[in-house]
This record gives sequence, structure tokens and C-alpha cells, in this order.
Amino acid sequence: GAQQSVTVANPVSGASPDLLPHFQLEPEDVYIVKNKAVSLACRATPATQIYFKCNGEWVHQGDHVMQHSTDRGTGLPVMEVHIEVTRQQVEKIFGLEEYWCQCVAWSSSGTTKSQKAFVRIAYLRKNFEQEPTAREVSIEQGIVLPCRPPEGIPPAEVEWLRNEELVDPALDANVYVTPEHSLVLRQARLADTANYTCVAKNIVARRRSASAAITVYVNGGWSTWTQWSGCSTSCGRGWQKRSRTCTNPTPLNGGAFCEGQNVQKTACTTLCPVDGAWSEWSKWSVCGAECTHWRSRECSEPAPRNGGQDCHGPELDTRNCTSELCSHAASGAEDVALYVGLVAVAVCLVLLLLVGVLVYCRKKGGLDADVADSSILTAGFQPVSIKPSKADNPSLLTIQPDLSTTTMTYQGSLCPRQDGPAKLQLPNGHLLSPLGAGRHTLHHSSPAAEGADFVARLSTQSYFRSLPRGTNNMAYGTFNFLGGRLMIPNTGISLLIPPDAIPRGKIYEVYLTLHKQEEVRLPLAGCQTLLSPIVSCGPPGVLLTRPAILAMGHCVEASAENWSIRLKKQSCEGTWEDVLQLGAEPCTELYYCQLEAQACYIFTEQLGRFALVGESLSMAASKRLKLVLFAPAACPSLEYNIRVYCLSDTQDTLKEVIQLEKQLGGQLIGAPRVLHFKDSYHNLRLSIHDMPSSLWKSKLLASYQEIPFYHIWSGLQPFLHCTFTLERLSPSTCELACKIWVWQVEGDGQSFTVNFNIAKDTRFSDWLVPDSEVGAPALVGPSAFKIPFLIRQKIISSLDPPGTRGADWRMLAQKLNLDSHLSFFASKPSPTAMILNLWEARHFPNGNLSQLAAAVAEVGKQDSALFAVSEAEC
Repeated sequence: GAQQSVTVANPVSGASPDLLPHFQLEPEDVYIVKNKAVSLACRATPATQIYFKCNGEWVHQGDHVMQHSTDRGTGLPVMEVHIEVTRQQVEKIFGLEEYWCQCVAWSSSGTTKSQKAFVRIAYLRKNFEQEPTAREVSIEQGIVLPCRPPEGIPPAEVEWLRNEELVDPALDANVYVTPEHSLVLRQARLADTANYTCVAKNIVARRRSASAAITVYVNGGWSTWTQWSGCSTSCGRGWQKRSRTCTNPTPLNGGAFCEGQNVQKTACTTLCPVDGAWSEWSKWSVCGAECTHWRSRECSEPAPRNGGQDCHGPELDTRNCTSELCSHAASGAEDVALYVGLVAVAVCLVLLLLVGVLVYCRKKGGLDADVADSSILTAGFQPVSIKPSKADNPSLLTIQPDLSTTTMTYQGSLCPRQDGPAKLQLPNGHLLSPLGAGRHTLHHSSPAAEGADFVARLSTQSYFRSLPRGTNNMAYGTFNFLGGRLMIPNTGISLLIPPDAIPRGKIYEVYLTLHKQEEVRLPLAGCQTLLSPIVSCGPPGVLLTRPAILAMGHCVEASAENWSIRLKKQSCEGTWEDVLQLGAEPCTELYYCQLEAQACYIFTEQLGRFALVGESLSMAASKRLKLVLFAPAACPSLEYNIRVYCLSDTQDTLKEVIQLEKQLGGQLIGAPRVLHFKDSYHNLRLSIHDMPSSLWKSKLLASYQEIPFYHIWSGLQPFLHCTFTLERLSPSTCELACKIWVWQVEGDGQSFTVNFNIAKDTRFSDWLVPDSEVGAPALVGPSAFKIPFLIRQKIISSLDPPGTRGADWRMLAQKLNLDSHLSFFASKPSPTAMILNLWEARHFPNGNLSQLAAAVAEVGKQDSALFAVSEAEC
């Protein structure tokens, strides 16, 4: 109806004069579908009048449908009003602004306005802005089908049909629908060959795009050659052949058939067999002591060859004879045998006597009473011999107590006391000077268990079933309150057990294990990827009073805008749980993680199985791949293979590949390269170029090879590689010069210039075994730490209490570039101990103690009452 002004009537009798009206029902946004009018309603109490205003003008009073009632709870009057809005009313102001309506209610106390309700005309255009197109793709290749739906109000929802059946990403992990409505098939399968249709719908209509036919084809590949057949002739010149079939795999859906021959023939010559014949008999020998003589002959005229028959008959002929020698020997033969037997018995008795004397002396020399008692007292800890510092070393942090004997006694307090505000009662002394009065004894000795005994004890535990067999990727040791360190050589994986982490009086057997991905099932969802090795430390359930630090490598280029990184831990039931999200406030004090460029350091008070998992937040997220080339050290045939490995950039995967290649007889070609692999759904391509065509040819049928994106991105397949099979045209060719390109489709790449002698024996380079990894996998007590135990205690007691002008542990963290972790350090009973533990984990065994001493001294200079350190003492 026409819009006119509204006259306000007198208040309804009985309305409360003290209340403003409030709305029990307000108008809501609606869409006009085709030409159907829509209804708006509102309800208010207490209300004397209630009317609609649309686009700033009052709706005609006659267009309102009023209802009056009374609220049963309060007894106040309730008014409800309805109006209808037509398509013509909305189109009348189309292009100026959006059409809106608002309800206004009156009471004796004033007026109240409702929220605005917008009335829009719903529509859906017919033509898609972008439709999917037909494609032919190779198996395991990624597919992206774009779809931009028609313009509409409200915006259209999109769904995909495969052969007229709904595609549900929740039921198929290989399918993903992007926010832009594109359908992504992560790895094309034969079952994905179908017609795909994009469907857009809203409340007005449902539109279908043109169907796009996706054909997943498989290129044929040759099987391996059969063995050469036997020569066609048994004597003389003939031929032999071998064959192969195009079944590895068989071409499907229009895939290319194999190129080349399926049968090869070669000439052969079979030597004719020659039967053997006897030579003449030799002369008879002299008559011997046994009263016989003999003669011989050989099967050599001719000798049998090429499968010919051997000679028949004996080659040695004997017969009796008589002579003077024969009669004398017969009478004394029994006496000679008797004498020989007596001499043999005497020699055996002498040898047994000598062995008994040596065993007795060795046992007596090893049963020293003092040593035996010391072994009992020290409870299985390895004796440590610390080298004294050089006289010209200015850093007093390197002055270590002499722990070279099994038991040592020191003057001073092993645990510093907090008696007053002063941190040290040494106004004229150095921070690292000898301790005061008091006597304490430190014990340590060698581990009591060998590897086999340790694994045998583990096998009785329930958790042993999930550990790898063998000790190649395992370290273990026995520890007490002095702590220690476990390391798996050449992997960058270590476990630091700080002093006092194990309660005094307790002795723990601790292990550290690196798992292969095929041994542990780590479920990954969506775009998640494994960024680190899977590492176990245990036994689980062990009680620690201080956090241990687990160090391991990772392959992520970390940034908060590109990655969401989580620390996962496997529970006792076998499920993986998120225990920490890096970059967020920790929800528990049991775990903390320091992430650095190449490694992460995990503080944990509960031992168990850990892994670092990331989820990309954008396509700019990238992982580091290490590209390594290997080739056979020897080439007896014309074929030569170059293997290009694409590994996660961690030391443990490189170690495994090196061990594998040593078994295969491979040699390393050049130093590894690093490639940044992005989350862009694009595969990794590899190709070979610049080979001298007169000497070599490639047997690769295609121009490049590909490794599917998700095989690499998941991180669960550790040894991905491509093999380039080459053929030299002459057996005398020993030099190979070529270039291998590795790149991600639509991304940057790396090239390898290959130039080496295939006949030369090349050994693995020294850089494959870093100096920092050489040493014992288990270190117990003071030998596991750079900072001497007593000096460490002195630093802790000095810097834990708050200092003047901030001269305490906070300043030390700042000097060591650890000030981003102050909240974590502050949550622990001894923040200084946490800082020193992290320093030990990051810098063992090549840490610079002089730099740490300088940082501690610089903190001390900020508090002149605490430290009076001369230049000579520094």
C-alpha cells in the first residue's frame, strides 16, 4: 500500500507508565523468490502502538495486521503486527540502496526501535563464470578441476558429482574441495576416470555446469628381460634370444605403449665336446716299506673339455713286491707307531698345564678387593676421566674437579643454601672459586650391562613390542642423580638427563630409539606432514623431577603465517595426541619446545614416543628436501644407473640412505643439495641433460621422471628416489659428464653437474660423519656435561634469586639469546638450571665455555656488591 505518516494514539489503559517497550519478536532478513511477497512481523510489550517504517518512511496504517494480547507472566499488554512486502516495492528503489524495514513500538514511557530487516530479491544467473574442462592425466598425478558458480543472491553453494553421484570429501581422503570451489584429486587413480559436474544451488534455482570427462591413463612399461635362452646348436655357431613384455605396467585408457624391441637375438658359439683319453703309464716306483710299488697315468691325451666324457678306469695301479727295504721295515713298524703315540700324549699334557696356569693368574689379578667394593658402591656408573685444563686457559669454567678415581671427596656444599639476600658470601672472590667447608662424596662407575643384556631385560616389558629389534638405532645407559646423555650417532638425536632429574637414591636404565616410518603408524589428516624423525625415550612412566631435553632434527622452514606446528606424543593406548602447539601458550607445564633452524629441543618430564607434525596454512609453506646422488662404484656391464634420492633434510634419513647404498655398492656423487619443496600440489620432476651422445645414451623413454606431490609431502616415505638408466656405447668408456635437473613444477629447482670416472673407487666423504657425532652413545655423570658440576651449582645459586638492576637469570637468558622463553624458565623452580640445561643440549660437545663464562661474568658486573671480578680472574 501507499506509505503515509502514522498518527500516535492515546496509550492503552492498564499499561505500565514506567516501562519502555521491548521486543519479543523482531523482523529478520528475507529473500523474495520470484514474485512471491514476503511477510515481516514483530511483537513488543508493553506497547500502546506498533508500526513499521521502511526505508525511512512509515508504512500505511491500513497495510498493518494488528494482534492484541496480554502477557500471562507479567499481565502487560502485547502487540504484534505483520506487513507484506512485494517485489515491486523492492524494485522501486533498486540501485539506490538496499530495501529495509524497521519496527517502532510506543508505550507511555517512550519508543523503542527494532533491528533493521533487509529485503532482497533472490536470483541465480544461468551461466557459470568458469566451468571444469576435460583432461587426460597420468596415474598418481594431481588433478585440479576449477569451478566458479554463477552470480546469485544468496551466494550459491557448490557440490560436485562424479558420474551423477555426489562426491563427499569426508568419505574419500583423496578428494579435497578448495574454498574457491575447485575439486582437487590428490593422486589420480583408475577409479577416478569419470564425468565430473559442478552443481551450484541456492533458494531460487539449481544450475549444472557442463560435464568434464577425466581420463586416467597408464603408460606401458617394459618388464625385466628374461634370461638368455640356450644356444640353438650343441656344437658350432648358433643364436640365442631373450624377451620382455609391456606389462610393467600394462598400458590402460590410451596410455602409450612401450617403445623399443620386445625380443633381442645374439649370436653364440658352442664349443664341441672333446672326450678325454689316458696317457701312457709311468714307470713302477721303488718297492716301499709296505712291500708294494705303484705306477700312474693321467687323463690328458687329450684332457676332456667342453662337456666331453672323462676317462674311464683307474689312474693309479699298485702291486706287491719284495726287496731288502721291505723286510727291515716290516720288523720295526710296530715299535715306531708306539713311540709316536707316547710323544703326542706328552705334548697334550704340557699344553693343558700351561693353559690352566694362565687362567688362574688372570682371575687372581682381576679380583682386587678395593675395585670390587667400589663397583658395588657406584651402582653401575661409568668412571670418567676428565683432562685438566691447560695452564694458559683464562676461562675458569673449564676448571673441573678431578673425578678420575672411582670415589672422590670435596670440601663444600654440593647443594647451595639460600640463607639470606646475598647470593655469594665471597666479596673479594671469583664466581668460580673453590667451594667452602663441608664434605660430600661423588660416586660413579662403568655400566653393568652390555647391549645384549639390556635388550634381554627390555624384552620382558610390554612396551618392548613397539621398539625396533637390534641396537643399530638405539642408545642406552644406567643413570643416577648426576644425570647424563644418550646419543644415536650420525642422526642428531640425543637425550639430556640433567643433574637432579633422577631422584637421589634411584637408578634408572634409560633408552633412546630412532624408529623407521614403516615401524610406527602415525596417522596424518588433511595437509599434515611429518617434520621430524619418530623418536622414543623411556621406559615410559619413569619419574623425573626435572625436565629432560630431547634433541632431534626437522625439515621445516618455520613461520607463524605459513605453518601450524604441533608436538605429538603417543599414549599408552597407542593413540597419538597433541601435547603442545608451538607458538601458542602451553596448556601444560610437562612439555615445552625450542624450535631452531635445523633442530628442536623438547623439554619433557614424561618419557615416551614423540614426533613433530606440521599443517600448512598457505601454499607458501615449504619443507627442506636433501637431494643426494649415488651411482655404482663398479660397472661390469654397459648399463649404468644413477639414483637421485629426495630425502627430508634431517641427519637420520641421510644416515639410513648411506647405509643402504653401502650395501648396494653405491658411491656418492658430489655433495648433497637442499631444495625448498612448497605446498602447491605440484609434483617433483627430474631430468638428465648434456650427455655426450657419442659415448652415452639414456634409456629413459620420457623426457623427465616425476615423484608425486603427496608421496613427498606426507614425509612417511623416507627413501623416495628416481633412477636414470644410461648405456655406454663402448666398454672402454669410463668418463661420464652430464647434468641432472631437479625442480618442482611451477617452482624453483636445483641442478647437479655430474663429472666423474666410473672405474675409480670413490669412498664416502668425511663430511658424512660430523665430528660432533663421534663418540660413545652413552655418557654418564660429569663427562656428559661441559659445565663442571660444582661450578654449575654455584651459578644456579647466584642467579636464581632476583638481583639488583636485573642482574640475575633473566639477563643471562638475554645474553644467550633465550629471552623469548622467559615465561617457561620462570615457571620452573630453578630458571638458571633450565638455561644451563638448554645450553648443554645445544652445544655439546663443541660448546665454547669461554663465551658462556664471559656472559656469566657480564651479568655479574651489573651487581658490584655481588661480583668483584678482576680482569686477571676473568
